[in-house]
Amino acid sequence: MKELEEIYGIKIDNPDLFRRALTHPSYTKINEMDFTENYERLEFLGDAVLKLVTSEILFNKYPDYAEGNMSKIRSIVVSDNILSKIAHKIGLCDLIIVAKHEAKQGLANLESVCACSFEAVLGAFYLDGKLEELKLFLSKVLIPYIEEVDANFEKYNAKALLQEYTQSVTKEIPVYKLIGETGPAHNKVFNIEVFYKGEAVAKGQGKSKKEAEQHAAYEACKILGVI
Repeated sequence: MKELEEIYGIKIDNPDLFRRALTHPSYTKINEMDFTENYERLEFLGDAVLKLVTSEILFNKYPDYAEGNMSKIRSIVVSDNILSKIAHKIGLCDLIIVAKHEAKQGLANLESVCACSFEAVLGAFYLDGKLEELKLFLSKVLIPYIEEVDANFEKYNAKALLQEYTQSVTKEIPVYKLIGETGPAHNKVFNIEVFYKGEAVAKGQGKSKKEAEQHAAYEACKILGVI
């Protein structure tokens, strides 16, 4: 709890909430605990808190942006990819409680697990009555990513741009295929190739399949003259 307080700069009044927010379902399952003792319910709540605070930040930061522009930026900023990066950067992933076997496999470092726990902790702080303090923390950690996405939107939205282009030309959609993966289970690198009209167009790498697909799509967009 002291480490969490140091990471977020927020005092914790109800430690049990945060213990649950850091507990992966594998731990409750192996120890035959009730599902309410892991982070899933708090993640559900934290997801809503995150979207609310992110929406407020975007609303105030970009007074001239239309709803569609803000929605697109928000969808990228609250994605597992970015939330996982934040969770790793602040050291939250090191605190996640998983079953012993899964811990050896590096489960706590997976993108989806880190993102889920990050959202669950937000839900815990909300229930702990710390929404205003949470807004300050989230502004600090989210704004750099918001500005990065806004400045390089085509890079982050490449899959959607590529699909819009291919459907407008031939009504076909791009097909992404996993062509290889390297590294240990907790730190894999995925290699994806994107095909259009049955032909390979470009390749991309990433720490997750989604990230690799985005990189492949971005390269394809450049090759096809979309951007």
